[in-house]
Amino acid sequence: MIRRASLLVMVLPWALAGTVWAASEEISDPEVAKADPDFAIQGEYLGEGVLPDGKQIKAGAQVIALGEGKFQIVYYEGGLPGAGWKPDDGKLEASGQREADATAISSEDVKGKIVDGKMTISDSEGNGHVEFQRVERKSPTLCQKPPEGAVVLFDGSGVDWFPGAHMSPDKNLISGTLSKAEFNSYRSHLEFRLSWMPEARGQGRSNSGVYVHNCYEIQVLDSFGLEGLNNECGGVYSIKAPDVNMCLPPLVWQTYDADFTAPKFDANGNKVSNARLTLCHNGVVIHDDLELPHFNPGGQEEGPGPRGIQLQGHGCQVQYRNIWLEKKD
Repeated sequence: MIRRASLLVMVLPWALAGTVWAASEEISDPEVAKADPDFAIQGEYLGEGVLPDGKQIKAGAQVIALGEGKFQIVYYEGGLPGAGWKPDDGKLEASGQREADATAISSEDVKGKIVDGKMTISDSEGNGHVEFQRVERKSPTLCQKPPEGAVVLFDGSGVDWFPGAHMSPDKNLISGTLSKAEFNSYRSHLEFRLSWMPEARGQGRSNSGVYVHNCYEIQVLDSFGLEGLNNECGGVYSIKAPDVNMCLPPLVWQTYDADFTAPKFDANGNKVSNARLTLCHNGVVIHDDLELPHFNPGGQEEGPGPRGIQLQGHGCQVQYRNIWLEKKD
């Protein structure tokens, strides 16, 4: 069952930092993904119940699809990341296997099942009982309209601001492009959707990145349910991990709302102040006035602006929409 401060945190061998596995088939259309029976099982769950010691709890769970009916399940006492659970609370993990009429859950500490969007678990001896219901969270800034005076870089009507870019059949911008518009400091909003790639692992699992100032990479990756490292979704690559992993399941629209201050250089080209970034992922602050001391590979080296915004391709078909910004200088 879910424990309090003594929760067991297991390291998943399939999700180790730096692991690069071959990518599996990539599906970027939710209607196509629904043909996979695992798609309806993976996702987020909220529940409440009683621990073996009689304590009443609320809890969250994230069910990660691994392909061919296999799942990794992460339990959070108090709720889901960014909504009740705190990183210091720890977490408990279990495995799932889809069978004929249910998904069986098992570990040294937990047993249970998932049927028709409902999950029930108890401890390994059948004591305690927590019931969960599958939920679909949405970012509070999803579909946010640009304010008056904002620069709209992409609204689905064309790729004028992203020369050579491609759109999906449903008018989303496909990753692998650099804006021709260039900026210094700004506040920005964009939305992205990760592909369905349950058999992929590590950096091969729906990989992209948002390079602010075409220099500093905010990682975009299907790291739903993982630790939340600096090379996972919301991390500033090689600089800092997000304060909490707010990555939602694949094929759910997500948001990045950023406040970026460009680095400053003197007349001789010497940097006199570092860039800074505040970033909200799905409405939760995951970087608060973070100092960016160096550039990331895949972008330009540091230098004076203005500069464009890169949406890194990285061999995957991550999709973007509703991209706009407000200049600060």
